[in-house]
Amino acid sequence: MSATIALSRLSYSTPDGRLLFSDIDLTLGPVRTGLVGRNGVGKSTLLRLLYRELRPNAGSVMLHGRLGFLRQVVQQDLSQTIADLFGIQADLARLSRAERGEADADDLAAADWTLGARLDAALAGFDLRIAPDTLLASLSGGQRTRAALAALTFAEPDFLLLDEPTNNLDRSGRDTVAEWLANWRKGALVVSHDRMLLESMDAIVELTASGVSRYGGGWSAYRAQKDLELAAAERDLSDALKEIAAATRAAQVASERKVRKDSAGARAAAKGGGPRILLGARKNRSEVTGGVRARQLERRTNDSNAAAASARERVVANTQLRAATTSTGLSDDRRVLTVREVTVGYRADKPVLRDVSLEIVGPERVAVVGPNGTGKSTLMRLLLGTLKPWSGEVAVHVPFAMLDQRVSLLDPRTTILDNFRRIAPGNSENACRASLARFQFRANAALQPVYSLSGGEMLRAGLACVLSPQAPPALLILDEPTNHLDTSSIEAVEEGLSAYDGALLVVSHDEPFLTAIAIDRRVALAPNDVGFSHGLSDASG
Repeated sequence: MSATIALSRLSYSTPDGRLLFSDIDLTLGPVRTGLVGRNGVGKSTLLRLLYRELRPNAGSVMLHGRLGFLRQVVQQDLSQTIADLFGIQADLARLSRAERGEADADDLAAADWTLGARLDAALAGFDLRIAPDTLLASLSGGQRTRAALAALTFAEPDFLLLDEPTNNLDRSGRDTVAEWLANWRKGALVVSHDRMLLESMDAIVELTASGVSRYGGGWSAYRAQKDLELAAAERDLSDALKEIAAATRAAQVASERKVRKDSAGARAAAKGGGPRILLGARKNRSEVTGGVRARQLERRTNDSNAAAASARERVVANTQLRAATTSTGLSDDRRVLTVREVTVGYRADKPVLRDVSLEIVGPERVAVVGPNGTGKSTLMRLLLGTLKPWSGEVAVHVPFAMLDQRVSLLDPRTTILDNFRRIAPGNSENACRASLARFQFRANAALQPVYSLSGGEMLRAGLACVLSPQAPPALLILDEPTNHLDTSSIEAVEEGLSAYDGALLVVSHDEPFLTAIAIDRRVALAPNDVGFSHGLSDASG
C-alpha cells in the first residue's frame, strides 16, 4: 500500500523552550520529497515527530502505512552482525536447525526458505556482498550506511524517512543511493544537502521558523523559484523605500503648508480683517483638516515602513553570502606543493600510498577524489606533517591553512572574534569586525562561542579566520568541507571560495560543489593491483 502522512497545525519546542516551528500543515503522499532548511531549523526533529519518537507541543500527525526510518547518525551496536541489523537472527537460526535436521514442527512451519536469497538481493542492491555473520565493526562508516539502507529496504516499508542518507558515502555510494531512490515507487521524505540527490526529487519542501513551503520539481526548479522570490522581494523593498520617501516628503510639505496658513491666519486676526466668530470657525476647520491629513500621512508612513521591513526580511532570507577576500599575491609560476614518489602506511607490510606524486604550481584548484579507503585522509596527514613518509619527498612551499570536517583550528571554548584575533593577529579591531561581517558574523554574532555554532556556521567562521585581510594563505586545503552542511551553508562556502585567488587542494565527493568552485583538475586515488597501496591518476577538470 502507499502511505500518506498528514500534518495539521504541528508545533514543537525544544525541552529548553525554544520554538522550532509552529502551525505546520503538510501532506505527504507516494512521491519523493526533499526536505531542506538551514542547520538547526529542525529537519531531523520533524522526522522524529513523523516517526512518533517525539510528541508535538500542539497539532497532530496522521499516518496510513508503515514507516522506515534512517537516522543521520546511524547509532548501531558495532558488536552486532548484519543479521542483527536486519532483525533476522532468529529466522536464520531456525533455518540452520532445519538444515541440520534438528527442527521441530513449529520451526518447519515458520521457516522462510527464501530468506537467504532476499537478504543477498537487498545487500547487493547497495553493492554489498557480505555474509549475515559479518560484524558491523568490520565495516567502514559508508558500508554501515549502505547496510542500514539495505535493511530498510528489506523491511518493505510503505514510506521512507531518510536523514542525510549520502553522508559519509563516496561517489560510488552516492550514485547507488540515487539510483535506488530513482527506482523507489512509494513515498519518501529525504533530508539532504546532496544537491545531485535533491535534483532527482519530485518536490522540495523548505522548512523555516515560520513554517513550510512546497516547490514542485527537484533542486534546480527550487533554486529557480527562490531566485524569483528574491527578485520579487528586492522589487518590493525598492517600492517600499520609494513610498517611505514620498510619504516623508508629503509630510514635510503638509507641515510647511500648515505653518504658512497658521501664520497667515494669525496676521489676519491681528489686523481685524473679519468677524471674530468667523475667524475662529476657519481656524477650527483648518485644525480638523490638518489633523485628518496628519493621521493619513502617519498611517501611510507606518504602512510603508511595515512593507519595507517585511520585504527586507525576505531579501535577507533569500540572499547568499557575498564575500570579498584580500589577494594572496600568488604568482602563476610559484611552486606551491610537491609530493614526489611517496610511499607511506601504518603497517610495514601494507602501504596505504605507494609511489604517489603530485605537484601544484600557482593558483591551481585541485580536487582529490576516489572511493572511501583509498588514502585521501593519509595524504592530508602527510601534507600537515602529522605523518612522515617512508620514502619520497613532501614539501609545502608557501604559507597554508587546512580546514578539516571538524574545523579543529577553532578553539570551541572561545568566541568567533577571539579565534579570529588568535589566528590572524595584527588586524585592527575594525579589520576583524569587517572580515567577520563579510562572512555574515555581524555585531553580536561575532561574540558567539564556537561550541554553540552549527556545522555551516563553524566552517564559515573558519574561512573568515584563515582568509583574513592582512595575510590570507597562498594555499588552502579542505577535507570534505560540505559534509554535514545544509545547502544554504554550502552555497555560502562556495561564494567565499570563489572570491579566494590562492591555490586550493580539496578532498570531496560533492561534484556540484567542485563544479561551483571551478576546479581546474582532479587527481584520483584508486587501488593498485599490489597489496593495499594506492596511486594517483591525474585528469583535468
